Amino acid sequence: MTANNRVALSSDHAAIELRQAIAAHIAAHGWEPVDIGPTSPESTHYPQHGQAAARLVASGDCRLGIILCGTGQGIMMAANKVKGVRCGVCSDTFSARMIRQHNDANMLSIGARVVGEGLALDIVDSFLHAQFEGGRHATRVEMIEALEG
Repeated sequence: MTANNRVALSSDHAAIELRQAIAAHIAAHGWEPVDIGPTSPESTHYPQHGQAAARLVASGDCRLGIILCGTGQGIMMAANKVKGVRCGVCSDTFSARMIRQHNDANMLSIGARVVGEGLALDIVDSFLHAQFEGGRHATRVEMIEALEG
């Protein structure tokens, strides 16, 4: 783990409880959760929350980010609009590990209505513990970054 062990966390209203469980889980494992909410169950807009977390990651204030909404799809799309962010939706541990190892993903998105808490925590662990392999994958990540303009 690097000196910056901060992980940005955000969600929409559909994923508040799971986000809070993830925050407690990663804190217990030495990561510093930067939970930017929301805390109220009123309907909210996932693009705002995805963008806010993505900006923390893109700026370097947080090393990684974990975002959640009902499916994980919408908030992921919003986060990926921020230059420097590579976010993938994962519903299994293999994909979570591979987006770090092969795609150098710096954000993970989870669908709170898709996976239960136990699996979500396993997905988070797989994501946080994986490391980018570089090599041939670095060329591909550079190609993705070039698409940002």
